[in-house]
Amino acid sequence: MATRNADISSGLNFGAFGKASELKKRILFTLGMLIIYRLGTFIPLPGIDPIVINDFFDQNSGGILDVFNAFSGGALGRMSIFALNVIPYISASIIMQLGTAISPRLEELKKEGESGRKKINQYTRYGTVFLAAVQAYGLAVSLESLPSSIGAAVPDPGMFFRASTVITIVGGTMFLLWLGEQVTARGVGNGISLIIFAGIVANLPSALAQVLELGRTGQMSPLFIIGLVVMIAAIMMIIVFIERAQRRIIIQYPKRQVGNRMFGGESSHLPLKINTSGVIPVIFATSLLLTPATIAGFSGGGAGPVLNLVSAYLGRGQPLYFLLYAVLVIFFAFFYTAIVFNPEETAENLKRHGGFVPGIRPGRNTADYLDFVLTRLTTIGAIYLTAVALFPEWLVTEYGLSFFFGGTSMLIIVSVTLDTVAQIQSHLLAHQYEGLIKKSRLKGRKR
Repeated sequence: MATRNADISSGLNFGAFGKASELKKRILFTLGMLIIYRLGTFIPLPGIDPIVINDFFDQNSGGILDVFNAFSGGALGRMSIFALNVIPYISASIIMQLGTAISPRLEELKKEGESGRKKINQYTRYGTVFLAAVQAYGLAVSLESLPSSIGAAVPDPGMFFRASTVITIVGGTMFLLWLGEQVTARGVGNGISLIIFAGIVANLPSALAQVLELGRTGQMSPLFIIGLVVMIAAIMMIIVFIERAQRRIIIQYPKRQVGNRMFGGESSHLPLKINTSGVIPVIFATSLLLTPATIAGFSGGGAGPVLNLVSAYLGRGQPLYFLLYAVLVIFFAFFYTAIVFNPEETAENLKRHGGFVPGIRPGRNTADYLDFVLTRLTTIGAIYLTAVALFPEWLVTEYGLSFFFGGTSMLIIVSVTLDTVAQIQSHLLAHQYEGLIKKSRLKGRKR
C-alpha cells in the first residue's frame, strides 16, 4: 500500500493533468473569471477626467495610494468601477475576526458550526457594503477637491456625482465578492486571494520594464539588476520555506473498549505554522504608516503643520519610518496570532475528545504548553516578517523601484501560488484515486 501511494504521488504530472477533465474545466473557469476582473479594471467611473487622475497619481507616488493601487491591479490609479477592489471585504472580515474574540454573541455563533458560519458571513457582507459605501463617498469627495495643475478631476461635482460614484463602486466591490465566491466554489484556489494575486501579477511586467529602463539609461548597473533578480529569488525561497514550515505537536488518543472491540490508541499531530498571522501584519503596518503622507497629499499641503511634520518624519526611507514599521509588524504578528489561535479553546477541544499531549496534563497545563510553543514560533515568524518586509522596502525607497518588488507583494504572490498549487495537486490525486477504484472494480467483475 505504501508503494502504491508513492506511485500515486510521483504520478502527479502533465499526463495526469491531461486526463483530469474536471480539473481543466475548473482552471479554465478560474482564468475566465480573472479575465473578466481585469477587463473591469479598465472601465472608468462616470463623470471623471482620467488625464487629471493620472497626473495626480504621477505626482503623489510613494504613499498608501501605491499600496492600494497595487492590490487593486491599477484600478484605483485609473479610478475604475473596481477602484476599491475587495479591500472593504478584507477589512470587514478582519473586523469580524476581532469581533469573535471580543463579543460573546459572535463567539457563540462561531461555535454553532455551519449555521453560525453562514450568519457570520452574512454579517461580513453587510459590513462590506457599509465600508465600501463610506470609502466610496470619501473617494468621491476627495476627487471633487483633488489638487491638480491641469484642471479639475470632476468637471461636474455635486450630489449626483457622489451618489453615482457610491453606487458604482459598491456595485463593483460586491460583484468582485461574488466573482471570488464563484471561483472558490467552481474553480481552483481561493477566489478573493486570486483576485488580489491577479492584480499584483498583472502589473509586474510594467514594474520589470521600469527596472530595465533604469538600466538602459544608466541609473542602474547591469550587475545591480542581476543582483536584484538573485535577491528576489532568494527572498521567495525563504518565503516558501517559512510558509510551509510547521511545528507538529504529537497528540495521543487513549484506547477504549466498546463491546468486544478496541478503539483509539492511535496518535495524531497538531500542526502549528511558524507564521500563523500570514501577510496581515505587513498590510496593517504599511497602511498605518503611509496614511499621514497620503492625507497630506490629498489635501494639497493644506493638512496643517502638525500632519505635514508627521508625514515628513514618517516618509518612506526615513529612519523613524523603518523603526515604526518593524515595531508595528511585530506587534500585529502577535496580536493577530492571538486572535486566530486560542490555546485554551484548543486544549479544551482535545480534552473533550480524549486527546492529550504526551507528558502534559490535559486542560490548563496543555493550554500553557501550547501558548509557550506558539509564542516561540510567533517570535520567529515576526522576525521573518520584519526582515522580508524591511529589506525590499529599503531597496524600493533607495533605488526608486516599484512597490511590486516589495515584501508585501512577494508574500502575497508566493502564499497564493502555494495554496493554488496544493489544491491542483489535491484534485489530481483525487482523480488518480478514482481511476484506481474504477480499475479495481473492473478487475473484480472479470474475476
